[in-house]
Amino acid sequence: MSVVLWILAALLAAVFLPAGAMKLATPYEKLAADPRMGWAKDFSPGMVKAIGALEVAGAAGVILPGLFDIAPMLVAWAAVGLALIAIGAIITHLRRGETASIAPPVVLLVLAVIVAWGRFGPYAF
Repeated sequence: MSVVLWILAALLAAVFLPAGAMKLATPYEKLAADPRMGWAKDFSPGMVKAIGALEVAGAAGVILPGLFDIAPMLVAWAAVGLALIAIGAIITHLRRGETASIAPPVVLLVLAVIVAWGRFGPYAF
């Protein structure tokens, strides 16, 4: 099961790292103009950058502590953080009436919860 948790953590990192980096590197005006990022208009530029920073930190957090065996409990906490980001995305899309956009964050939520459960519980480092 530990291998499965590593694979799920890698998937989370592979999704959240580029998404967060894009939010950090792209100017707010360009993000808000993108039809796929319409939700950004509901948030301040600083909040969008904060979300991006949290996504990057979470992506690093589900991999690096376990990989280098430095405070490996942070993997579980990073997974909790990514789950909270996914919940925020679900709520934002529901409020905007974008029900078709809910599936990806729901999948990410499930993956993050599984990683958190496994790393807090029976498959902790």
